[in-house]
Amino acid sequence: MRNPKQLAEFIVRRLREAGHEALLAGGCVRDLLLGRTAKDYDVATSARPEEVRQLFLKSLEVGAAFGVVVVMEGTSQVEVATFRREDSYSDGRRPDRVTFTDAREDALRRDFTINGMFLDPLSGEVVDYVGGEADLAARVIRAIGEPRARFAEDHLRMLRAVRFAAELEFEVEPATAEALRELADKIARVSGERVAAELKRLLTALPPGRRQGLELAERLGLLAVLLPEVQAMRGTARSETVPLPGDLLDHTIRCVETLREPTFELALGALLHDIGKPGTAAVRDGRQTFYGHERVGEGLAAGVCERLRLSAAQRGRIVWLVRSHMKLMVADEMREARLKRLMAEEGFEELAELWRADCLASGGTAEPYEALMARYRAMGREEVRPPPLVSGNDLIEMGLEPGPAFKKILEAVYDAQLEKRVRTKEEALEAARRAARELKARQGRARPGERAAEN
Repeated sequence: MRNPKQLAEFIVRRLREAGHEALLAGGCVRDLLLGRTAKDYDVATSARPEEVRQLFLKSLEVGAAFGVVVVMEGTSQVEVATFRREDSYSDGRRPDRVTFTDAREDALRRDFTINGMFLDPLSGEVVDYVGGEADLAARVIRAIGEPRARFAEDHLRMLRAVRFAAELEFEVEPATAEALRELADKIARVSGERVAAELKRLLTALPPGRRQGLELAERLGLLAVLLPEVQAMRGTARSETVPLPGDLLDHTIRCVETLREPTFELALGALLHDIGKPGTAAVRDGRQTFYGHERVGEGLAAGVCERLRLSAAQRGRIVWLVRSHMKLMVADEMREARLKRLMAEEGFEELAELWRADCLASGGTAEPYEALMARYRAMGREEVRPPPLVSGNDLIEMGLEPGPAFKKILEAVYDAQLEKRVRTKEEALEAARRAARELKARQGRARPGERAAEN
């Protein structure tokens, strides 16, 4: 069974044997020339879609209007597209008309020079109509042709320029950057799903790409349009006592950059973790404070996730990270039961990594993180999240009626179990009886006041 690269080479050879022109195209050519592992392989050809499908029976036409056919073999897939020219983009995303053409015209309709090259995989010859090889050597992102026209065709290309600069550690050449800055507000028209896909790649790029990408997005005006909640941190003073240069946005970018191999959810959570601070900033006793910023940030983060059309699972994790990011700062002061409950959360290791990055970005050390994680690993899952010794059925057998008190009793007993104050079923049942009596006594003491309030 062929891997994607081998399948692409097989497709090129088969098309040529049938009398068609065929070349590797786009990002895979860029990555191969840079010595990087290509994520996807694309083939551009003079063959029409129906001709491609006749040659490769296990194929699927995914874009009839664009001449795109996916050829499949096992788990490998390669997109095969007919050379085309695209004319006018009324919606700022899709061409109004596509005309099948030759390789040169196909190269000229692409976004950036480094993505506009072709490669003959059989001879190793590069076919370059747009100056991509020179720009690869110069490490620059340059729009093909007139930059404003390229960005007007598809507004997402502006964010893609920043993302490529972040991933490859390239610079955006001046004319392309100027056009991007002028048209930055157009990025608001792009769907949240497409923006999220580009942000994911930018925020999970290898260091120092994340920092460079975010700083570039701010300089070119994209950050203020896409994430105004993040841009609002610019100019807000930090509250940390360790003297570090920069403001709250600088701190946040350092935090994102410091993360180790983050998921998109962790990286976006880090980017958003302090967005509640500008709205809660106050000076008390000569000190900058942000009381309640995590609660304000939680709501703002939910709004960002909604705009980006993230899944419920993604939204839940990101909002939880923003809401919880301060908790581990007081881990040493937590009751053991509360800390174990936090450790039992599915996202705990990401929360801990966010705390580590936050500490380092604030001028601190990773020692508290290392100590906590050593404790976490030593406990093991069974100690962090043991099966409860007492259930609701046990409470019913004790003669208690199901109701709101059940949850309080079960939580009290489970806390005692986590803190090892109870170790056996019998001890847990006795703790449940004691909790039920205490709860009943508290309710009895509250009743006279309740009656007085009613009168």
